[in-house]
Amino acid sequence: MILILKWLLMAASVMISAYLIPGVTVNSFFSALFVALFLGIVNILIKPVLILITLPINILTLGLFTFVINAVLVLLASSVIKGFEVSGFWTAMLFSVVLSIVNYILNGLFGLLRRG
Repeated sequence: MILILKWLLMAASVMISAYLIPGVTVNSFFSALFVALFLGIVNILIKPVLILITLPINILTLGLFTFVINAVLVLLASSVIKGFEVSGFWTAMLFSVVLSIVNYILNGLFGLLRRG
């Protein structure tokens, strides 16, 4: 039940972030659900491998290269999912930062930060 609620909150975060950032469009809530699912799966399976591969540059940039990885994953989601479009790299980077902040706030409002 909590997993479904987190998925719905992530989809809502995608919709809110797309509304706040020009250059990002989400056609429907169903597209946002697919984006949330895709980003969740990619963050579990692919992101740790990318961070491990880019570990030397990540150490040199004091972890800031992780923002680049997040932007690339958002652009990957944009190219795979119909109804979700991101206009460019910098827009994807800003979207990933705003998405994290909005998702954190929504999880805090619904009390999901304490439960995990």
